[in-house]
Amino acid sequence: MNSTQSVEGADAEYLTVQGHGFNTMHDSTGLSRMPQDVMHTPQNINVVPQALMQQQNVKSLDEALRNVPGVTTSIGEGAGGMNGDQFLIRGFQAQNDIYEDGLRDFGVYSRDAFNFETVSVIKGPSSEVFGNGTTGGAINMVTKTPGLKNHYNAEFSGGSGSYYRGTLDVNQKINDSTAFRITGMGDEHNIVGRDNLYSHRWGVAPSLAFGIGKRTTLVLQYMHQQENSVPDFGVPVVTKPGAAYGQPITEYGIRRNNWYGTDNDQNATNANMETARFSFKLNKHITFYDDLRGGEYYRTFAASKATCDTTCVNNYFSADPSKALVARSGPVGAGAGTGAGTYMAPLPYQQTSWSVQNVGSMVADFHTGFLRHQVVAGFDIERVNDVRSQSTYLKPKPYANLVNPNPHVGNLDLVPGDMNPGGLVSLGSLGAKSHSNGYGFDTGLFLFDQIWFTNWLSLKGGFRWDRWQTSYNMTGGNVAKNPDQHFHDVSGVFNPNASLVLTPDSHQTYYFTWANSTTPMGMYVTNGSVPIRPGTNSFASPEKAQLYELGAKYSILHDRLGVTASLFRLDKGNALNADPVTGEITGSSDRQRNQGLELSVGGIILPGWNVSATYALYDSSTTSSATKANRGKNVQYVPHNQATLWSAYNAFAGKPYNVTFGGGLTWREHVWLDAANKFRAPANLDFSAMISHRFNQHWKVSMNGYNLANRLNYQSLFSNRATPSAGRMFLGEISASY
Repeated sequence: MNSTQSVEGADAEYLTVQGHGFNTMHDSTGLSRMPQDVMHTPQNINVVPQALMQQQNVKSLDEALRNVPGVTTSIGEGAGGMNGDQFLIRGFQAQNDIYEDGLRDFGVYSRDAFNFETVSVIKGPSSEVFGNGTTGGAINMVTKTPGLKNHYNAEFSGGSGSYYRGTLDVNQKINDSTAFRITGMGDEHNIVGRDNLYSHRWGVAPSLAFGIGKRTTLVLQYMHQQENSVPDFGVPVVTKPGAAYGQPITEYGIRRNNWYGTDNDQNATNANMETARFSFKLNKHITFYDDLRGGEYYRTFAASKATCDTTCVNNYFSADPSKALVARSGPVGAGAGTGAGTYMAPLPYQQTSWSVQNVGSMVADFHTGFLRHQVVAGFDIERVNDVRSQSTYLKPKPYANLVNPNPHVGNLDLVPGDMNPGGLVSLGSLGAKSHSNGYGFDTGLFLFDQIWFTNWLSLKGGFRWDRWQTSYNMTGGNVAKNPDQHFHDVSGVFNPNASLVLTPDSHQTYYFTWANSTTPMGMYVTNGSVPIRPGTNSFASPEKAQLYELGAKYSILHDRLGVTASLFRLDKGNALNADPVTGEITGSSDRQRNQGLELSVGGIILPGWNVSATYALYDSSTTSSATKANRGKNVQYVPHNQATLWSAYNAFAGKPYNVTFGGGLTWREHVWLDAANKFRAPANLDFSAMISHRFNQHWKVSMNGYNLANRLNYQSLFSNRATPSAGRMFLGEISASY
């Protein structure tokens, strides 16, 4: 493929270089405030390129990130309930660190890949670039935008699990500097190996670009994605009598298909984003950027979670497992099943959110004497508002049989929370409230400078200052018993960073980076039931992290192959914890550390033969905790080892009998699910493969197989539950491109 790269030097020029789709060393990061390519950015960056996503037939952000070591999926829940994209990077929460073209995506929904060009994970704290958050890293999706070459592409897939999917991608040149593009998607499928689950979604993303190839450019984009699905909170984790630790109940003979929800559960989302991205090249030294985005998100959510208490466990492992009952909500288990059922968390809710973000930046290349500089400076203003209303059931959720659950429980009489205050969930001293609303407002200023002392030695340093303003209100319910609550906070923070960079030539980079991040409570009102709480560590002290990273990057074999290696240590203070019953996110005095080695290789080994492989070795621990028993334990969700491999070969290219075949694996060692290391999810191992044939330059057919060994893997994780991954499935595809 062709890409445009700037040449370092006193008189920067632009030229076209020949690269390869699987070697991402010369790819852009997709952020104007990170102007260097992946090779010259002093941070570990994993890029999932378009070519790899096409071979794997990637359909969602979750599937794309399975190619990145150190990324795991968690289940968010609680009175506020979440079941959208919930990722952890290097073991640390990243559900608020999802970006699209460098602007934050505040929505809580499952992101489809129909409009993705590439997906990148920028590892480690990056508050100097992104502001709040990014403890483990940031996820950035680069979207498909108009170009000056007409093309028309359509794809249709079908296969296991009643899978039907169609996508459309049309790009039309209007004149020599203007083009229009539209992508669309319709997707309907069940989950292989899980009963009663389905997902129906559709989306459309038109865009219009002006000034392509000119000094002044403007790209206007709109994205709409709508989904109706059933949330899956997985199976309970239990400790077998006499066992040293607990595991998912499916490890002890329960069918992986068992789903403990009800026919009242639903997840209906409606996500919209409008984006305007402007750039102006003043001269060969200075370029200005301004990116503006608005977002509107709507959600109706109702889910169930299974609780298998001591009675349930003892009954299951006794002579009569059919007596084992689980509660589908609330902190109390079914016991002997003497009651009618349970009412409590997670409760249904309706959520409306909107957000606005504007990032303005300047990139300046100039000299002071013999020193060459690249200065990036700018501002970042964002506001997010959220309104949420809880509902309750007048009828209890009946207990489910652990061995043979029945989801058909009938109408549970859903009513607004104010009509049944006794059914609301009490959040500690805050009481039980039916309505909440709040906002987070962040004003940030950033400045960093990279100074070249010689052509091969440079020092990069800078900072970002943020002013955070948060407000949160809890109203309704039994006001006499639980008065309305109103919280407000204003704080400022300063996050510096520094890097030493060595570039002996254009094919290799070595760096040492020190970076900070700060994650305040209350800035993420769209996630979690109570984003801020007064008088606690979670309100007074934000989560802070520091990164020390030593890395090397190479582009070898005439830029056919990219190789990276990094050693890092990531220290985090005031670690955030999620309560397994209420889902409340609160701070703690705990300090955690994750350190390790990450390796990756991607590119073309020989003509027609591509490879992408990664490996991560992690050593994590809780270095300090008020709970003495947790000290020295592994950090939740962090595996000791993790690896991915994908390779494909195009045989007889250009011949009528051409064929491309390939495959790979993803592997993750077991992970602990709680701070005390009493529950764990077993290792994951997933084999996949593909084969395709191209009839001519326009038509292609392909077949992908996933989880070919039909292993019982676990994808989404939480402290006392785990969700089995899909079983073996096959997906055929036919595509036309003109």
